[in-house]
Amino acid sequence: MTASNGSPSKLRTLRPWLITALLFAAVVGLIMWLHSTSSGAPAAQGGRGGRPGPGQMAAGQGGAAVTVSVAPVVKGDLPVHYHALGTVTAYNTVNVRARVSGQLVKVPFQEGQEVKAGDVLAVIDPRPFQAALDQAQGTLLQNQAQLKNAQIDLARYKGLYAEDSIAKQTLDTQEAQVRQYEGTLKTNQGQVADAKLNLEFTQVRAPISGRVGLRQVDVGNLVTSGDTTPLVVITQVKPISVVFSLPQQQLGTIARELYGNQPVPVEALDRNQNQTLATGVLKTLDNQIDTTTGTVKLKAGFENEDHKLFPNQFVNVRLLAETLPGVLTIPANAVQRGNDGTYVYLVGEESKAKRQLVTLGTSESERVVVTEGLKEGDRVVVEGTDRLRDGTRMTIASSDEKARAAAAEEGDKSSAKPFGSDNAVQSSPVQDSGKSE
Repeated sequence: MTASNGSPSKLRTLRPWLITALLFAAVVGLIMWLHSTSSGAPAAQGGRGGRPGPGQMAAGQGGAAVTVSVAPVVKGDLPVHYHALGTVTAYNTVNVRARVSGQLVKVPFQEGQEVKAGDVLAVIDPRPFQAALDQAQGTLLQNQAQLKNAQIDLARYKGLYAEDSIAKQTLDTQEAQVRQYEGTLKTNQGQVADAKLNLEFTQVRAPISGRVGLRQVDVGNLVTSGDTTPLVVITQVKPISVVFSLPQQQLGTIARELYGNQPVPVEALDRNQNQTLATGVLKTLDNQIDTTTGTVKLKAGFENEDHKLFPNQFVNVRLLAETLPGVLTIPANAVQRGNDGTYVYLVGEESKAKRQLVTLGTSESERVVVTEGLKEGDRVVVEGTDRLRDGTRMTIASSDEKARAAAAEEGDKSSAKPFGSDNAVQSSPVQDSGKSE
C-alpha cells in the first residue's frame, strides 16, 4: 500500500522537468535545422555571396553591357584663369569741408547725385566776405592815389634838383616815400586778392567728378574750416578699381603677361560667381610681397558705366593668366585615381572598357590637360565609371541624360537583387577632382 501510494507522487514531481527537457530539445533541433538550411543556400546559388572569384569576374565581364556616357579627347587652346576675392575701391574719395567759417544758407545738390568737378555743393553766407572785399578795395584805391601823388612830387623834385634849386636830401626823401607807397600798394593788392578768395570759398564746389553721398550738415548750421565732419563725401565711381591678392607663386606668369603687348583681361563676378558684373583690365601690381600671407596685391580697372560696381563691395575676381596653345584636354569627371596613379577608361575594341594611365597637367573649370597617355580623338568614359572594369562591355549613350537614366535604372535593378550579388561587391574608385597642383 505504501509503495503503490508513493508512485503517483513521484510522477507529479518529475512532470515539469520532463516538459522542460522536451521543449529545450525541440529548440536545439530547430536551430540546427535553420543553420543547415542557411549554409546550404549560398552553395546552391553558385557561391554568389562574399567576394567574387576569377570565374565570377569573367562572368561579369561577359554579362550585360554597362551603359556609359563618353567624351572625346580634344586638342586646342585652353585659357587658364586665376581666381581671387577682391574689394571694389574708388580711385578718388574726397571729404568735402568748408574752407571759410559762416552760416550754411544753401545746399543745392541731391543726395546720391552725379556731380562734375566745379559744381556748387553748398553756399555759405557771403555778406561778411563781400564787406571785407569792399574794405580792402577801398584801402587799395586810397593808397593808389597817395602813390600817384608821390610820383608826381618826385618828378617835380628831380627837375628842381637839376636846376640846383633843392638839396639832394629832399630828392632822396621823396624817392623813399614813393617806394614806401609802392610797398603799401602791394600789400593792399594782396588783401584784395585774399578777400576775393574768401568770397569765392563761400561757394563750396566739387573738387572731383563723382557721386555724392548722404548730406552730413543741414542748412542753417554754422560751419568752420576746422570741422571734422565733412559736408558730404564724393567718390569717383567711373572708372573704378578692384584690389585683390594672389599667391606669390603666380607672380611670374602675371608679370610676364602684364608687361607684354596685350592687356590682361579681368572679370568681376557676383558672390555666387553666376553673373559677370564688369569686365576690365589689370592695371598694376604692388611693389612688394606681403610676408605674412605670401601674397601680392593687384589692381584692375573697370569703366563701370552701368554702376554695377560699388565702393567697398566684395566681388569674385577672375583673371586670364595665360592661354595654353594646342593641348589635349578631357572632362575632369573622366579622371579616376587608383593605387598606381590617375587613369581613365577608354572605349576600346568591340566597345570594351580599357583602363589607361594618364599624366595630368593644368586644370581649368571642368576640363583638365593630359600630357601623357592619350591622343586626340580617343573617347573617355565620363559617366558610369563606377561599374566598369578593364574589359567590361559597354553601351554608349547618345546623351548625358540617357546615361543618367540608364544608370538609375541599373541601380534600381541591382538594389532588387539578393544580398551578396555581383553588383554588391564591385568597388568604386575614388574620382579625381580634375584639379592639378
